[in-house]
Amino acid sequence: MFSRETYISRRNELKKRVGSGLILFIGNDETGSNYEDNTYDFRQDSSFLYYFGLPYAGLNAIIDIDNDKEIIFGDELTIDSIVWMGNQPTLHEKAAMHGVDTTLPASEIKNYLEKAAKSGQKIHYTPTYRAEHKLKLLDWLNIKPGAEQPSVDLIRAIVDMRNHKTEEEIEEIERACNVTADMHIAAMKALRPGMHEYEIVAVIESVATANGCRLSFPTIATTHGQTLHNHAHHHLVKPGDMLLIDAGSETPMGYAGDMSSTICADKTYTPRQKLIYDLQVAMHKASVAALKPGVPFKDVYELSAEVMCRGLKDLGIMKGDPAEAVAAGAHAMFYPHGLGHMMGLDVHDMENLGEVWVGYDGQPKSTQFGRKSLRLARPLEPGFVHTIEPGIYFIPELIDYWGSEKRFADFIDYAELEKWRDFTGVRNEEDYLITADGARRLGKKIPLTTDEVEAIR
Repeated sequence: MFSRETYISRRNELKKRVGSGLILFIGNDETGSNYEDNTYDFRQDSSFLYYFGLPYAGLNAIIDIDNDKEIIFGDELTIDSIVWMGNQPTLHEKAAMHGVDTTLPASEIKNYLEKAAKSGQKIHYTPTYRAEHKLKLLDWLNIKPGAEQPSVDLIRAIVDMRNHKTEEEIEEIERACNVTADMHIAAMKALRPGMHEYEIVAVIESVATANGCRLSFPTIATTHGQTLHNHAHHHLVKPGDMLLIDAGSETPMGYAGDMSSTICADKTYTPRQKLIYDLQVAMHKASVAALKPGVPFKDVYELSAEVMCRGLKDLGIMKGDPAEAVAAGAHAMFYPHGLGHMMGLDVHDMENLGEVWVGYDGQPKSTQFGRKSLRLARPLEPGFVHTIEPGIYFIPELIDYWGSEKRFADFIDYAELEKWRDFTGVRNEEDYLITADGARRLGKKIPLTTDEVEAIR
């Protein structure tokens, strides 16, 4: 945990930004995977962690701005709980460590909220992303699932605070990034033809565990890199393959790292692999060089896409003007996702609050295929932490779909593209902090270029 004063300061700032009413924080509960007592790994709601710092199930909280009250609702451990879980500080003691002096039984929150609603007090809450959140709102305030009206004032206040990372947060994120880098480096050293993907997953995830961390998201480790989020790990790694890894660690305080690498199964990349891999690295380096305060991240994305289109034009796969190809959306055949996303207490920071607020500052998102997947577009500001992860993919199903309609035939040479349909995909990713005059990579450097990867193989 951070200091008691950190959480008090955060709550005080939130009260100033929201101004009036009552702020409801719905914490997370334990959830059974296949029966009640066999639970999924518990993870507290990130905004609850940010303002209250308590990583325990069964808690909810209220900041009553109008009546100057801060209350955590939850139940003290019973003797049965202690037998199974061991003794712990009381809930009141835990809350006091984070600057909250008032705790009440979990059941009391319904009465408190009902009184507030009857008095006409505005109740602010964030979007629900779990069924249990919806059921709580139904029970407490008779808000039917699907009829929720999250507070835009609260969302914008939280987004602005959490988007700007403090020095102590940056230190914690860097810890996650260092462990994440070690996860990828270990995979680069271990990979050999004849291994199954799950054997490399075991190597990756053991590094996180050995450093007291958990995973920030389910590990991607696949020889079928053309599938963007491929969580299948059963394939055999064959000579001539590449293994695309997207993996990250999360510290005990909940802060995330997120990196990707694409590793040759053999000691070296093939000449054909180098052509696409080196082009992806050029996209990556151009993006990093463009990072500084005031630059719209959307422009950095457009730059990365133009670099790719120029390179694919040199290979005969694309044609025409690269800038025009990007404007039209032809680049999405090979680059159907965004360039990066905010990162912090969530690996996709505050995605539950809405990308339109986190990454777009309330401005509308594009609906164009590929471009609509850009999670971050707004001008960059000091304190922002985000990823850089351009990619190049050859997706047979997309090639067939667009090719059957000759879509973007002015920019894509389908006859030449057909020769590449079995290439799979390449993605590499690093994490960056926007500083006063530029950007700084967070965490240890992982091998990026073909020469760097081959040197560790």
